[in-house]
Amino acid sequence: MATSSSLPLHLSHGNKLTTFINRSHAVLHSIAIAFLIHYRVSLFFQDHQTRTTPIAPLVFVFASELLLSFIWFLGRAYVWSPVYRTVFPERLPSDEKLPAIDVFICTTDPNKEPTIGVMNTLLSAMALDYPLDKLRVYLSDDGGYAITLYAMREARRFAMFWLPFCRRFDIKTRCPEVYFSRTEDSKNSDFMDERRKTKEQYELFKERVRRAGEECKFKDNGVHSTSNHPSCIEVIEGLLEDQIIEMPLLVYVSREKRTSHFHHFKAGAVNALLRVSAVLSNSPYILMLDCDMYCNDPTSARQAMCFHFDPHMSPSLAFVQFPQAFHDISKNDIYDSEVRSAYTIAWPGLDGLKGPVLSGTNFYIKREALCCHSIRKDIELRELKDSFGPSNEFIKSLRRDYNRPNFNDDGEDSNMLLEEAKVLASSSYEDHTKWGKEVGFLYDAVAEDYLTGFVMQCKGWTSAYVAPSSTTKPPFLGTSTTNLNDLLTQGIRWGSGLVDVAISRYSPLLYGPPRTSFLHLMGYAELSLFPLLYCLPLWCFATIPPLCLLNGIPLYPKVSDPYFSVFLFIFLSALSKHLHEVLATGRPIRKWINEQRIWMIKSVTCHTYGSLDAILKKFGLREASFLTTNKVAADEQIELYREGKFDFRASTIFIQPLATIMLLNSTCVAGGVSRMMFMGGDWKKMLGQVLLSGYIIVMNYAVIEGMVMRNYKGRIPSHVCVLSIVLCLIFLSLGSLLF
Repeated sequence: MATSSSLPLHLSHGNKLTTFINRSHAVLHSIAIAFLIHYRVSLFFQDHQTRTTPIAPLVFVFASELLLSFIWFLGRAYVWSPVYRTVFPERLPSDEKLPAIDVFICTTDPNKEPTIGVMNTLLSAMALDYPLDKLRVYLSDDGGYAITLYAMREARRFAMFWLPFCRRFDIKTRCPEVYFSRTEDSKNSDFMDERRKTKEQYELFKERVRRAGEECKFKDNGVHSTSNHPSCIEVIEGLLEDQIIEMPLLVYVSREKRTSHFHHFKAGAVNALLRVSAVLSNSPYILMLDCDMYCNDPTSARQAMCFHFDPHMSPSLAFVQFPQAFHDISKNDIYDSEVRSAYTIAWPGLDGLKGPVLSGTNFYIKREALCCHSIRKDIELRELKDSFGPSNEFIKSLRRDYNRPNFNDDGEDSNMLLEEAKVLASSSYEDHTKWGKEVGFLYDAVAEDYLTGFVMQCKGWTSAYVAPSSTTKPPFLGTSTTNLNDLLTQGIRWGSGLVDVAISRYSPLLYGPPRTSFLHLMGYAELSLFPLLYCLPLWCFATIPPLCLLNGIPLYPKVSDPYFSVFLFIFLSALSKHLHEVLATGRPIRKWINEQRIWMIKSVTCHTYGSLDAILKKFGLREASFLTTNKVAADEQIELYREGKFDFRASTIFIQPLATIMLLNSTCVAGGVSRMMFMGGDWKKMLGQVLLSGYIIVMNYAVIEGMVMRNYKGRIPSHVCVLSIVLCLIFLSLGSLLF
């Protein structure tokens, strides 16, 4: 698509100084790593009679250093040539020339994803600054809950007031819950009257949904099954007298689910939406949203079209990705719920190569990139049905010259399309087809978005990343995890999904060459491997060096040895580069501390469990599962998060490793220092281990607080502390025996 304007619709630029710093640091750090490897290898060639350190701990520590060096090397792809983009949506052609957009919103469980929040996302999408006749909104209710369908009908009813109000007064915040939570003072009496009336309608809408939710809980108790229900597709329409108000097409979709068929979680739900929407609207572009991620800037669709209308980018451009931002992030953000490094470092870095990762939400994607529109005209019908399934109407929709029956006209065509849509949403439709294998979102990993985007780019597609400047609104805002249990539970799913890809036939290091550039596959490889390649070394560094310290076994060079400065340089180089990135993105030093801490916590908990889950699935020892992120947090948990205090009232599988590691390191440092002070130990040989364990203790002091402060609401339970003492004694005994 091209625009008649001679002015560019977007610009891209880099930061030469930042690029120079990044590349210079990479070179210096690589040289230091080479010296480290030389030192470690030389130890193995020493005479075993003169070597004072047992071989076993040296092998484990050296292997951990190599793994960390490898994952660091892969991550240099992000900082090698980052790109930042500016868009000019005011230069787009007239509304008549803009393409249609289907909006996909996915929800599963109203108990974890509050219905009112989901409806706010839906209403904000309906209110996008885009031609209403070219906007279609689909809600996938994978649980098939009656309350979600009822709430959607009520949302359509409230939209009769909300959309005209937003457009008449050019409201910038189009999520009603957020908008009405703020006070408004204006001298415009018409505006204030309309605002009051619209707010009253919103309160009535919420009350109706709340009451219906209570009734549905009572009716569905013991009856409703989220994994065994028929398909339900309904076009949500308003009252006849209201039809003078133009509204986007609004469609409820609940695909059929049967216990005899594996449903492939979110990827399966999205593929069902792709098929259903193809016969109901077939818009060339799709906006994907998580159910809690509302449209904060109504111009995001026009921003995305600045790339899709670029004649140089558009032919190969698959999707435009926007960052995830969250409205409930505290100033301290102790859990790094913001995920700063991904959206300010990794995604701009990949954008400078071939494009960012498909991130599950907040992207405008070309339908052709998912459904292979460019099919050959001479292809046989049998071959098409083998790929896309038996629906003739869906296969027709793949043609560029497809003329969809007018769904807005009542009668036989509308009924026919709805019946066809139900067939497309059936649980058996994908049987013996290429859905999930070559068509739509891929099923080979729980991280379906990451995998689908990677394979798409290996086929020649590209992507673009648009991040807001410091003076503009985030295009989308969602709800973050504000308690430790939900954060780590979510981390297991992410870690498992990424490692799924790393050990599959789509592993970036194996599948990538020669399909994409070396730097680009490095970035994808880092993302898929980091849960596995961080958990193993960090478990090693959290246990072996402190145990060796307690037993007087040196693992690092003496302070007087020139190689000690190599280890010290690598350690300080990594920390200072991370600090530079944090400060360069406008965050305070405490953000750096929080990220260091949560990196260590995740590595020994959710990344470990996620990697193990992926490996067990690979060998058929565990079935795939999908844990929906809980969007509901208790007020007490939110208050602790805002105060910057950890809430350790989480699953024991998360808290036990943290408490045990902290107790082990504290004991070993105390014992090791005592040995050197009172038993004639050599400080020069053991200083490296003292510094490493001391760093772990200082950065994770919050865990010690949770263990010793008994009047702390979010404290670690007593039984966990007792078991940690037992486990610590076991570690100490094993250390004495082995080392």
